[in-house]
Amino acid sequence: MADPRIVVIGAGMGGLAAAADLARRGAEVTVVERASAPGGKMRQVAVSGVAMDAGPTVFTMKWVFDALFGEAGRRFEDHVTLHRATILARHAWRRGGRLDLFADRERSADAIGAFAGAREAAGYRALCRRSADIHRTLLGTFIAAERPSQFDLVRRVGVGRLDALLRTTPFSTLWQALGEHFSDIRLRQLFARYATYVGCSPFAAPATLMLIAHVEQEGVWLVEGGMRRVAEAIQGLAEAQGATFRFGTAASRIIVERGRVAGVLLADGERLPADAVVFNGAPEALATGLLGDAVRAAVSPVPRQDRTLSAVTWCAHAPGSGFPLEHHNVFFAEDYAAEFDAVFRRRAIVAAPTVYLCAQDRGGTTHPAEGSPERMLLLVNAPPDGDRSTMDAEQREALTGRVLGLLRECGLTLDLSDSNTRMTTPAEFEALFPASGGALYGRLGHGFNGSFSRPGARSAVPGLYLAGGGVHPGPGVPMATLSGRLAAARLLEDRAGRRSSVIALPVPG
Repeated sequence: MADPRIVVIGAGMGGLAAAADLARRGAEVTVVERASAPGGKMRQVAVSGVAMDAGPTVFTMKWVFDALFGEAGRRFEDHVTLHRATILARHAWRRGGRLDLFADRERSADAIGAFAGAREAAGYRALCRRSADIHRTLLGTFIAAERPSQFDLVRRVGVGRLDALLRTTPFSTLWQALGEHFSDIRLRQLFARYATYVGCSPFAAPATLMLIAHVEQEGVWLVEGGMRRVAEAIQGLAEAQGATFRFGTAASRIIVERGRVAGVLLADGERLPADAVVFNGAPEALATGLLGDAVRAAVSPVPRQDRTLSAVTWCAHAPGSGFPLEHHNVFFAEDYAAEFDAVFRRRAIVAAPTVYLCAQDRGGTTHPAEGSPERMLLLVNAPPDGDRSTMDAEQREALTGRVLGLLRECGLTLDLSDSNTRMTTPAEFEALFPASGGALYGRLGHGFNGSFSRPGARSAVPGLYLAGGGVHPGPGVPMATLSGRLAAARLLEDRAGRRSSVIALPVPG
């Protein structure tokens, strides 16, 4: 059989990983990307002439990248310089209190004990054991394997290990389960943020997301030069295997002939013949016909109420004072439930939203001089309605004022002005990632069935495969990367006619 011609639409993390694996296995791979650089949501912007991360800032699950490079006979560390974070994040509350979580579990337990008492420290240790158990059960059976149904997951885990599956706590919400470990509401807030890592509400997402605690304990890394370096490294890996990249090139339609994919039509009218296509974009773009009517049936449309969180972000090159920032910082108000009620029910941003701040010049080998401008990304949760509403200048200014007010009450003073800040709203995220409404994490994973609602690697259109944060196993840099590897593996299996019952990737341990 001749080497297949594969077109990958989108050079986000899923598309990059798929391109690297497919090219390594002998496919003729062309990646088309309408942006000028790789990374997708892992983008950079320039503020005051200084480039900074404007998307994901947390790097975990390093083993995913070690495996991707290792299977190609290379070492990830030879292409990207990483520094392991000793402080995972610094947390502060408007009405007092500051708490660091550390890479060292016992150091975190001691800090929690000093912050909230010995009982809460014991609760943290119990949470760590519980999250490790959940992670152990789901890593090879769900996270690094093709999307299962509930029945498939039971079969993969094993009928004899149903107790382990039940311990993943799929029928309780994250907020409820955290109440079994912590009576201090501030600690429930802190660990409930794990739901927002996948764009969900902790009051509706399953307690299974406690496994993120274990993921962070395995290592949070700071990427020298910014997160874009990871995307550039995988692009280089794919090119070394023979893949071709065409940036500034938009796909306008996926061509279907005789019931299966036959190519991609570019915006300039050029046609790229293809035996298969990997689509690394919002699955809704297919369902709404943005890539042509012939592939509308590839995935089910996502109702507006099933979209994940969007965000408002500020990229700033500005000085800060009064608060000792770490690389990752979170500032809380008191009423966490109101924040998610506002976003998911009232479709609004709460008056005092939680603020995440990534101080990108801190936490590694260098630190900014006192009072000097530094690179910062600030983020608050917002409803995913960027296709329906926009924020005018007055609303932008008011929201910025509320955010700065919360930071001041936590001890941090910032000066965000038009000259040193670039703001991005849900409407602008919708423009960057069409058909998403600005949702940054794909489809909601609320409730027991939520984890099974994302599309898998194989679409309903023969020859069309899916990758990216909106596809199983979900959002986040390592998960999107895994999705691309799963798409490549399923594509090659289908081409070979083997049609295995499940595709699974090697996992550590």
